[in-house]
Amino acid sequence: MPSMLDAVVVGAGPNGLTAAVELARRGFSVAVFEARDTVGGGARTEELTLPGFRHDPCAAAHPLGVNSPAFRSMPLDRYGLEWLQPELPMAHPFPDGTAAVLARSVAETAASFGPRDAGAYRRLVEPFTHNWDTLLRDFMSLPRTALPRDPVTLARFGLVGLPPSTWLMRRFRDERAKTLFAGLVAHVISPLDGLASGAVGLVFALAAHARGWPVARGGSQSISDALTAYLKDLGGAVHTDYEVKRLDDLPPARAYVFDTSPTALSRIAGFGRYYERYRYGAGVFKIDYALDGPVPWTAKEARVAGTVQIGADSTEIGAALNAVAREGRAPERPFLITVQPGVVDPSRAPDGKQVFWVYGHVPNGWTGDLTDAVERQLERFAPGFRDRVLARATAGPPELAVRNANYVGGDIACGATRGLQLLLRPRLTLSPYTTPHPAVFICSSATPPGPGVHGMSGHNAAKAVWRRLRQT
Repeated sequence: MPSMLDAVVVGAGPNGLTAAVELARRGFSVAVFEARDTVGGGARTEELTLPGFRHDPCAAAHPLGVNSPAFRSMPLDRYGLEWLQPELPMAHPFPDGTAAVLARSVAETAASFGPRDAGAYRRLVEPFTHNWDTLLRDFMSLPRTALPRDPVTLARFGLVGLPPSTWLMRRFRDERAKTLFAGLVAHVISPLDGLASGAVGLVFALAAHARGWPVARGGSQSISDALTAYLKDLGGAVHTDYEVKRLDDLPPARAYVFDTSPTALSRIAGFGRYYERYRYGAGVFKIDYALDGPVPWTAKEARVAGTVQIGADSTEIGAALNAVAREGRAPERPFLITVQPGVVDPSRAPDGKQVFWVYGHVPNGWTGDLTDAVERQLERFAPGFRDRVLARATAGPPELAVRNANYVGGDIACGATRGLQLLLRPRLTLSPYTTPHPAVFICSSATPPGPGVHGMSGHNAAKAVWRRLRQT
């Protein structure tokens, strides 16, 4: 290691690794320090239940990862990353045994909503599908890291997406379309009537139509491993089992980049109350299952979908979100997001077996057990599910915070995704990646564009870092 590095990155999650890669690609000397014994952050894979069952403790399906401008600019396939596409990106079953679907095809998706809403859905998404790559780059590079390449389309997207999703859903007449879209919005663990919640649902839908909702072959760890291998080939170094408690624990460098929560950064760098107004949101209760065969979904579409949303209708989904965010309690019928990697990747479990990934929303720091409520919900749409369970690994907010220090109170988004904080985080500023110290930067999901395994927060932060390094 040189006596003075150009940049030190703290945290080897997707954003920290992406920031390191972007700096190393431009000739800067970089080293990454990770407190855990493996890289990955929110993109890890472990045997949590039984031998041979490989689970993703956090992110499992990656609509933003496969579409990420940062990842797409890197040769990650050379380092073992392979995206596997299920027959359907996502299905949303209903109690009557039918399902609405989010398919690669706009027409197939619209048809699943029924004739009264098919046209409304096509009119909603088709203006953006042809310019998707440019729109996504512009959207994920805000607020000030790049000038928009297509400001007209971005402005049009803003007009549609900035109002609450409840406004957008008025375009639909029947419950099938409303329910699926409400589920898309609920992925960011925020009430349906929040600012810019419509944009959240649109981004997930457009991502599916562009490149699907794939899983990574072998598990999400392969994303982090590919980023690490690429970084090392570029001359970067990665150190695991290295906990950083203060800046003096790190080697001398011209810049320090933190893939951590604002709370941790303030503690390590001595920023005091600089981020005191930053709020953390709802937590999740996560269950990883080892199953003796596939999930017995009643709806045939759910049997071939990589991701399955669970909520009987938009009212039930909205009530579950409000119970957590506004009433501070766990819902009796939680909205669930589930992923079944085995529909496309048999390597994740022994022959004939399956791994199954599910979580529901709970209040931040909640210490209860949601297992029974989760399984009652699953049984509504997959009768006999409990009979397939070989083993389960549960993790509520306290356990998730231990696994990943960025998940404060079990908040996997590293900060509440409500109000202005959805768009302007971690502070109301046009320079979200800089801090009070000119050599210290933040690149975690607490910065724009926010949560998800896409690396764009790291990519954007790296721009701020290399501009600083070139100035000095």
